[in-house]
Amino acid sequence: MEDRRGSDPARDIRIVEVTSSAQLNDFIEFPLRLYRDDPLYTPQLCSDQRAHFSAKNPFFEHAEVAFFLAYKDGRIAGRIAAIINNLHLEVQKEKTGFFGFFESVNDYGVAAALLDTVNGRLSAKGLGIMRGPMNFSTNEECGFLIEGYNEAAILMMPYNPPYYNDLVTAYGMRKAKDLHAYIKNITGKNDLPEKLYRVAAIAEKKGVIAREVTKDYFEKAMRDFMDIYNAAWEKNWSFVPITEGEIAYTAKLLKPLVVPDLTIVAEYDGRPAGFMCMVPDYNFVLRKMGGKLNPVTVIKALYYSRKITDLRMMLLGIKPEFRNRGVDALLYREGFKGVRRGGYKRVDFSWILEDNYDIIRHTEMINAPLYKRYRIYEKEICS
Repeated sequence: MEDRRGSDPARDIRIVEVTSSAQLNDFIEFPLRLYRDDPLYTPQLCSDQRAHFSAKNPFFEHAEVAFFLAYKDGRIAGRIAAIINNLHLEVQKEKTGFFGFFESVNDYGVAAALLDTVNGRLSAKGLGIMRGPMNFSTNEECGFLIEGYNEAAILMMPYNPPYYNDLVTAYGMRKAKDLHAYIKNITGKNDLPEKLYRVAAIAEKKGVIAREVTKDYFEKAMRDFMDIYNAAWEKNWSFVPITEGEIAYTAKLLKPLVVPDLTIVAEYDGRPAGFMCMVPDYNFVLRKMGGKLNPVTVIKALYYSRKITDLRMMLLGIKPEFRNRGVDALLYREGFKGVRRGGYKRVDFSWILEDNYDIIRHTEMINAPLYKRYRIYEKEICS
């Protein structure tokens, strides 16, 4: 579709707020049409999206969200969400609102109309900065892919065409923060440096233990994770704590995906000290299902789930008081035993803030090079 930068951005474009079930279905299904010819796009299950956008998601307990569709010449040409995260406002003490779930044809007029709509919604709430994309917060998918278009996204990471970055920069948005993804190829038994094994052994001698998160231990492990996560990430850029409701909601989603020997909790004197969770890349399966859940796609899922070769290091955190005590080394040692037992070929580390140098050093230590970058943008809100 034509790029209409320089033309009247409002011409032939209409923005409609989603208020009905039919419109929500259109919002959810629009990406299926937009990416139908892109083999690298991973359609999410429409049924999961409907639940995620409903009151079943505890995010809505502390946030206000409005969904919008853009119509051009009578056809849906884009979508966006305006997000006011009251927990972010409370914790970060900044007057920032968010846009998320952005999808658009390659038409500046459509993109500008969508972003203008969010700008207006956030301005009406007295906010001063629009930031995004966030789907819904930094605890979920965020950022536009800016490097690494040669392969599909790993589980729960975003994917988009390159022109999205052109559209938002033409709108006047600037970089707020880059997010990095690193990839570790699994070549054999000695994938981790010898020094790591020595440090892990020292941690064990000092009383740190590591345990797998089995199904019967899962509920307690998720509560331990919330404790570790909220302590470990507290100082991170744009951090928002996970609430009790969100951890219960996330636990329900993750439990079927968790592989015990890839999910490790480190403890010291009975207290949680660190947490690691690697999850098989079920995006490989979702690409075979086409966003639909029916008997045929279920059969496909059962077949292709046995052929997954990639993992995502989704969660890795050490409580501040246990850092530099070998807890991370112990988690890596035990977690990578599961990687090798499962016959996995690669581990993706994402996402990592571009200035989180401690974790970046981890990736350098284990020889996991940078292979994808994502960008979060922001702009002052125009009243």
